[in-house]
Amino acid sequence: MTPTITVPPQQLLERILSLEIVRVTERAAVSAARLRGRGNEKDADQAAVNAMRRELNKLPIEGTVVIGEGERDEAPMLFIGETVGIKTGPKVDIAVDPLEGTTLCAKNMPGAIATMAMAEGGTLLNAPDVYMDKIAIGPGYPRGVVDLDASPEENIRRLAKAKDIDPSAITALVLDRPRHAAIINGIRRAGAAVRLITDGDVAGVIHTADPDNTGIDIYMGIGGAPEGVLAAAALRCIGGQMQCRLILDSDEKRERAAKMGVTDPRMKYEIEDMVKGDCLFSATGVTDGSMLRGVKFGKNVIETETVVMRSVTGTVRWIRAEHRQIEKFHLD
Repeated sequence: MTPTITVPPQQLLERILSLEIVRVTERAAVSAARLRGRGNEKDADQAAVNAMRRELNKLPIEGTVVIGEGERDEAPMLFIGETVGIKTGPKVDIAVDPLEGTTLCAKNMPGAIATMAMAEGGTLLNAPDVYMDKIAIGPGYPRGVVDLDASPEENIRRLAKAKDIDPSAITALVLDRPRHAAIINGIRRAGAAVRLITDGDVAGVIHTADPDNTGIDIYMGIGGAPEGVLAAAALRCIGGQMQCRLILDSDEKRERAAKMGVTDPRMKYEIEDMVKGDCLFSATGVTDGSMLRGVKFGKNVIETETVVMRSVTGTVRWIRAEHRQIEKFHLD
């Protein structure tokens, strides 16, 4: 008789980090990549969701999606409150964005990724799928160098002073949206440069952690709350500062948030408020981008590239995988 081996939750998270969580984002990325350039955002997103759900339901966890693509009435998305896993392991919180950059994938443009975060149960921010105001910088600065409530000009000046450079040497990353016109104007008034992106603010926030290679010093603007929590999980692993605030601009949104435990609708969240415990972050490239290479389909092999991180160890692993049982991927 084979003896039963009990694995402490911390070690099980390490095992998930090293292999299982990677499979989840790999499968979602491959499924979405089959629909690159087809012009159908909904189908690509649904393919990624289906693949991610299948893989999550194979994991030895009691998982709850605490922030995702929608809420219960929006199934079959991976909705907030959905339970996943085979219910035999530790209780964990999960944040998902099965396809970040649906438009990028549909148009076969750079930067689409499949991503998720996993943490000890009760430690990820549980919030509705709404917009979120965000500001982020990389590691190595005194706490409070930038502030969500300061003007764009002030934040640029503060960061430039902390870096001991002129504001003209700062580059800010901003989603290209009409709602960001005032932020963009403020950044430029301070003398800094703006780099605009069409989608993909999880990767955008992560870029601030390595400005020497990415050229991005600061991220500002409004994006999705799921992307905000996922980005916070990544920065929790690799370092950096981030502040966020949920945009609860209607009674209906405030009511939804209150049901999830949000007592202060104007609360300014730090990384530690959004991701309180040991967490894992994984992202797999769907299309080629500045952070990850996209899925490559060969005659007998599928190639993927994934970055996987863990906060308690600060470990970052880059995994380039060759999947040779491609008939299984196609059957899925």
